[in-house]
Amino acid sequence: MTDVSPQEPTASPRSRGEVVGLAVLLAVASVLAGLVLGWALFGRGGFPLDGSAEAGFARDMQTHHGQAVEMSLLIDDRSSDPVIRILAKDIATSQQHQAGQMFAWLRVWGLSPTGSQPPMAWMGSEHHGRGTASSATSASGDKVPMPGMASPADLARLKAATGVEAEKIYLTLMIAHHKGGVEMADAVLARSDEDVVVTLARSMKVSQTAEITAMQQLLAARS
Repeated sequence: MTDVSPQEPTASPRSRGEVVGLAVLLAVASVLAGLVLGWALFGRGGFPLDGSAEAGFARDMQTHHGQAVEMSLLIDDRSSDPVIRILAKDIATSQQHQAGQMFAWLRVWGLSPTGSQPPMAWMGSEHHGRGTASSATSASGDKVPMPGMASPADLARLKAATGVEAEKIYLTLMIAHHKGGVEMADAVLARSDEDVVVTLARSMKVSQTAEITAMQQLLAARS
């Protein structure tokens, strides 16, 4: 006699349909949850417009953060001091994360990652003559598009240095960079009441102010 092994029951067409239906319901629920969250976060006024301070801040601060990450990666290769390297990694990690948040805002708001206005135009006459020319300068006095940013010459100096000299250049540039970031955070706080923007800007201001104090102490120890 030939043994016949019992077979596993196969899903019926109806059970497959129920699975698909459940997946669709879950997807719809997820979308609705996102809409409800967006409504709660941004209120009845709708999302920020393309020329708004919120959109300008999100775009410009991503660029600003990108340079901080670049400088932090540079010093990580040029210093053997564990305190400097930990500080640099913390700055790079936190600012990459924040840049990702701001990129996501623009996606949710239905806006392009880049705008048609020049950098910092959202701050008006504070940093732009007639809204077109930035008046910001780097730590070395070079003209730069945003407050506190390093100029190409500053970055070249950092790339060419090693050891304590590189640490001093990095700390000097990053102190100025953070001061510029705090200035930008203050500017958007004065112009926005969007919860997500206000929350992140306040967080940036607190963390970068604390890091400025720590970096000033590290720089003083190397003078």
